[in-house]
Amino acid sequence: RDLINEAVGDAISIFLAVEAVLRLLDWSCEEWLAMYADLPNRQVKVVVADRGAFETTDAERKCVRPAGLQDKVDALAAKYPSGRCFVRPSGTEDVVRVYAEAASESDMIALAQAVVDLVYDTAGGKGDRPK
Repeated sequence: RDLINEAVGDAISIFLAVEAVLRLLDWSCEEWLAMYADLPNRQVKVVVADRGAFETTDAERKCVRPAGLQDKVDALAAKYPSGRCFVRPSGTEDVVRVYAEAASESDMIALAQAVVDLVYDTAGGKGDRPK
């Protein structure tokens, strides 16, 4: 965990970690890829007045500020099969990034929009509401 950040990590360190694990398990790339099924996913930028109002932990997968936001995000994600969502402030722009995935394209779109709306309303979003 001290070498890579799974959420936004450095590509070279992740590549080397994967190589090490494949070697230790004596797996081929094909065996490793067969374990994973990519879910429909989307990342949406929400323009906000102050990205500093958002703070994350757990490799940027859990939002600890504003208080209570993560519980609402988790409740929304739980409504969808394989739903997963996280919210994190950008490091360079006054935006908050919303990442959502779910088992189906329609569920992923619904989850992403619900969390985008939540972030926009919570943070006093600026400009047009993202769709």
